Amino acid sequence: MDDDEAGRLLGQAIRGLRKKQALTLVQLAGKAELSHSFLSQLERGLARPSMTSLHRIARALGTTQQALMATDPAQPDGAESSAVSLVRASEGVPLVHGEGLARPLVRGTRPMYPVEYTGAARTFDEYWSHPGDEVIYVVAGRIEVDLGSSGTHALAPGDTLYYAGGVRHRWRQLTDEPIRLVVVQEGIDPHP
Repeated sequence: MDDDEAGRLLGQAIRGLRKKQALTLVQLAGKAELSHSFLSQLERGLARPSMTSLHRIARALGTTQQALMATDPAQPDGAESSAVSLVRASEGVPLVHGEGLARPLVRGTRPMYPVEYTGAARTFDEYWSHPGDEVIYVVAGRIEVDLGSSGTHALAPGDTLYYAGGVRHRWRQLTDEPIRLVVVQEGIDPHP
């Protein structure tokens, strides 16, 4: 599957959830604090969202960006996922996240959603919050994770950090060396 096809499928997943919830483009745009013209382009596969935009859309639809990224076109709405999901190194729609990229590492509705992050901003961006628990494993580089009232933690290669769903979080790169993270989020059904 090439990037254009993957982007089109992500747009179809968003459109399907929007229609299932009887929302117009304008209503979803208002809930997600995005323009309806951008959402229209996204649903038609003509635009690609950043992770921040996808987070806003997912929150407005009652799911997570990881669940939307993992949507499997071969899985009918509400059908059970296959027991196996293989995502090759060249697959998965990479989305912009700060100054890096995020790539889904699984397809279909799952009890967990792993995502590979490469690169990050040197300064903190806005906080993220979602219902599912999450764990970060640092493969390469050094990051600082700000968990709001739960503290700030510096992480190096081999370190892991777990936090419960609902905890506000954000991270930034601490050094010039490239970063690579595997972040696993508890699954939230993209078809509520």
